Amino acid sequence: MKSIVITGSTRGIGYGLADEFLKRGCRVAVNGRSAESVDEAMNKLAAAHGRERLTGLAGDASKADDVQALWNAAAAAFGQVDIWINNAGVGHPYKMVWELPAETVNRVVDIDLKGLIFGSQVAIRGMLAQGSGHLYNMEGFGSDGRMRPGISVYGSTKAAVRFLSRSLMKEVKGTPVKVSTLSPGIVITDFLSEQYKDDPEGFERGKRVFNMLGDKVETVTPWLVEQVLKNDKSGANINWLTTPKLLSRFAMMPFSKRDLYS
Repeated sequence: MKSIVITGSTRGIGYGLADEFLKRGCRVAVNGRSAESVDEAMNKLAAAHGRERLTGLAGDASKADDVQALWNAAAAAFGQVDIWINNAGVGHPYKMVWELPAETVNRVVDIDLKGLIFGSQVAIRGMLAQGSGHLYNMEGFGSDGRMRPGISVYGSTKAAVRFLSRSLMKEVKGTPVKVSTLSPGIVITDFLSEQYKDDPEGFERGKRVFNMLGDKVETVTPWLVEQVLKNDKSGANINWLTTPKLLSRFAMMPFSKRDLYS
């Protein structure tokens, strides 16, 4: 029975991953920024799967002590942590870099970049001490070098995900710790719509692309979880929206009637 920690798992992809791991008999530690969000997520998951394989702790991914506390809670509850997924992240409105207020920039960099670093530090230290473990970092727009106006700060943090992950793969070589990445593609969640909260017309225009290239949480997360559970190789990139799939969807765009918002 694998023990899994997922940062930012009270909603969206993180919650979907937690649900799917529990369906497969794993133990899961849930994490979110507030105690209320963690309690709500755990109650929903417990209603479906029981509480005996669940634990959770609120904490801020950008605070190293909070991240360490999450490891400690999971290790105390489960005995060890087999898989740690750095999933916590926030976006920002689609605005040019110079239009973003300092507090927004700080929030995105703190959670999406510093949280990634702290989560990796804590997970690798703990896994080295226990003699095994697999760290997964969540990629996103920007990880593959793509660029788009209005998403530069978020994209920069996701470009850092790939750089840091590849660096960590080299640093853990020869140890019992493995490092890999997850690429979920475009997933229809509040995370996506919140980036358009100041631009409802832009969101309506974007829906055409989201309907073509995107997928729902319940479509993507079962596949991701299956791949994680059968992967034993460091350096894996578990990628849902592959280039062939992307090209196929673009080719079908004029004929498709997909509506993920109905």
